[in-house]
Amino acid sequence: MNRLYHVPLSPFCRKVRLTLAEKKIEVELVEERYWEPSPDFLRRNPAGKVPILKMGTRTMSESQAICEYLEEISPQVPLMPKDADGRYEVRRLCAWFDDKFQNEVTSKLLYERVNKKVTGQGYPDSKNVKQGSARIKYHLDYMAWLLDQRRWLAGNEMTLADFTAAAHLSCLDYISDVDWHRHAVLKDWYAKIKSRPSFRPLLADQISGFPPAAHYADLDF
Repeated sequence: MNRLYHVPLSPFCRKVRLTLAEKKIEVELVEERYWEPSPDFLRRNPAGKVPILKMGTRTMSESQAICEYLEEISPQVPLMPKDADGRYEVRRLCAWFDDKFQNEVTSKLLYERVNKKVTGQGYPDSKNVKQGSARIKYHLDYMAWLLDQRRWLAGNEMTLADFTAAAHLSCLDYISDVDWHRHAVLKDWYAKIKSRPSFRPLLADQISGFPPAAHYADLDF
């Protein structure tokens, strides 16, 4: 049985979960308290990070590498374009969200408001929260600009770039930190992804002590 060691409200883990679900690869989900690393956990990934995917005798880490591996072994429901230019654009946007968006927004909002309490690291830093709330506007505007020119973020087909972005935004939407009224085109894009069967398990996630926003699981939000 395939097994994914994960944290429910992690954009990197959600990105892998979405890819697995789209490709209809069954997996057992195992929550991992990465902030209390056990010897077994560090043997699976010495970097001490999730997600970690175990498939047969292979144990894999790093969400982008995992997703591209899954694309290679299960090309049905393709999430990467066939042409080099298209693959470049998908990888560029995946890096944008997993690096720039993560550092400027996700780490400033989700990690401050949720992760600090869950991991016992204290209270939110209001300065970081304020910075994250300001920076997300820039990123939402950029996404809307892309979607004004394309059907999906990286082009005219849904790709891993869309799932990477949606993984981050879904975590922030859980705590009601996304202004969906800012751009109608962005809300429509998210509604299309949110309504996919692969997304439903994410909408059922519950974090102890942090109930989701009232609209979180509503497909007609």
